[in-house]
Amino acid sequence: MITQNGIPQIDTVPKGIARPFWSVMIPTYNCAAYLQQTLESVLDQDIGPEQMQIEVVDDCSTKDDPEAVVNTIGRGRVSFYRQPRNVGATANFNSCIKRSIGHVVHILHGDDYILPSFYERLRQPFIGDDGIGAAFCRHVYVDDFDKYLYTSRLERDECGVLADWVEQIATSQRIQFPSIVVRRSVYESIGGFSMELVHAADWEMWRRIATYYPVWFEPQPLACYRLHTASDTSRLVTTGRNIADIRKSIAIAQQHLENRMPRRSAREISRQAREHYAYYALRTAENALSRSDWITALAQSKEALKCSASRRVLRNTCTLYVRHLLNFARNRAYQSTK
Repeated sequence: MITQNGIPQIDTVPKGIARPFWSVMIPTYNCAAYLQQTLESVLDQDIGPEQMQIEVVDDCSTKDDPEAVVNTIGRGRVSFYRQPRNVGATANFNSCIKRSIGHVVHILHGDDYILPSFYERLRQPFIGDDGIGAAFCRHVYVDDFDKYLYTSRLERDECGVLADWVEQIATSQRIQFPSIVVRRSVYESIGGFSMELVHAADWEMWRRIATYYPVWFEPQPLACYRLHTASDTSRLVTTGRNIADIRKSIAIAQQHLENRMPRRSAREISRQAREHYAYYALRTAENALSRSDWITALAQSKEALKCSASRRVLRNTCTLYVRHLLNFARNRAYQSTK
């Protein structure tokens, strides 16, 4: 059942089913080339089927055979489910939740992976504390060839519950899928990923969780998130849809924030988030202009102004294009003198 804002209801696990502590759910779509590494990183920390469900949920891949990888690497330990048709990333995430039976759910993309001690470290906050809704660690960004690019920010020096976390996560995305685990009962309470979102469905979920539950932070970087040059995100950037999706997610998040704080405070947080992503879009536009990619630059600039029409954003937008037009004119003049 789909509720308000395209958020599906998550039913409880049927009674009588033996429940492990972990459900490691691995969504895939045309990423079998990386799946072996993903599975091996999980199986290296396998604590047995009584404590850990491991399942690959494939969104009807068309370019490779993830089931063959599962059969070879999983050797019967990893279950496999293929969607009868391509349902899209967000719906596949929700299928992962619905198919999970563990008390704590880890959605690990089929091209990401975890580092040693991930499950050991992130199990600790849930032991003896029923109030913790989710826990996450720092993550490392890697490229297609596993080169470490950079590490996510240190939210606090020691592990523990993050104070005022909702105000921080509500203004900018700071969590990636491989680094976070969520109590299944939280999904049952607040619903799954919004079907109205694509690029920002995960960020909206992390904000929703933080609005209603305490969130634990582990300072060690224990997960790796892969950045692809030719990803769905890259295609969304060209059209500006990534920023449009972010704006929509901010509006959805504000509705939940208003349930937990004064409306004025919720609106101010949303304003800060829109301002942040206006500048993010302008930086993307500037990078596009440096490659003479005017289509992407114009799409990102347009979405930046939809996020915020503050004086600073307007000034920076004008400055960006004036500077690049002047550079273009200088280059043309230089070429004509040759």
